[in-house]
Amino acid sequence: MTDIRQPQPPYESYPGSPLPGERPGQPQPAQPYHPPQAYAPPSTPPSTGGATRGASGHQQTAVRRPRTESGARSAPRTRKARLRVSRVDPWSVMKVSFLLAIALGICTVVAAAVLWMVMDGMGVFSAVGGTISEATESKKGTGFDLESFLSLPRVLAFTGVIAAINVVLATALATLGAFIYNLSAGFVGGVEVTLAEDE
Repeated sequence: MTDIRQPQPPYESYPGSPLPGERPGQPQPAQPYHPPQAYAPPSTPPSTGGATRGASGHQQTAVRRPRTESGARSAPRTRKARLRVSRVDPWSVMKVSFLLAIALGICTVVAAAVLWMVMDGMGVFSAVGGTISEATESKKGTGFDLESFLSLPRVLAFTGVIAAINVVLATALATLGAFIYNLSAGFVGGVEVTLAEDE
């Protein structure tokens, strides 16, 4: 038997022809090829109005955001914490008060020495001493010598004794005050303190 059919061209020669039994489809416009991307494309900033077209060709509606004033600044906030001093350690109060009393005593001695030197340089002791000596002078002897009584060593010794007594009294009173505060805080709750911190 001899094949009398004409030779048919290959399938590739009919690019637009459908297969047998297939309905012809609608012609689609040619679109540019977009290669696959590992990451999503960056979003385009929204415009003031209208719509934008994305990379895939679909129409996207822009979202309008409210404008904020460029010069407006947010007011600084202040955080507050309300605390209560419910107890004071008497031992720590005694140590702090002792050191403060010693510092105050040293300042007192130095101030007394400086004041004595200034008054002696101005001639206050000699003038007042002469007046008192003339007023207390009698036929039996001379009057009261103020300059010898108020000499610098005697003034410093007297000031040192006063400073030492002040150290003892201040330390004892501060420690006793700590005990009294702890007792009163057990009944009324203690002193409330409000702390504020600016951000």
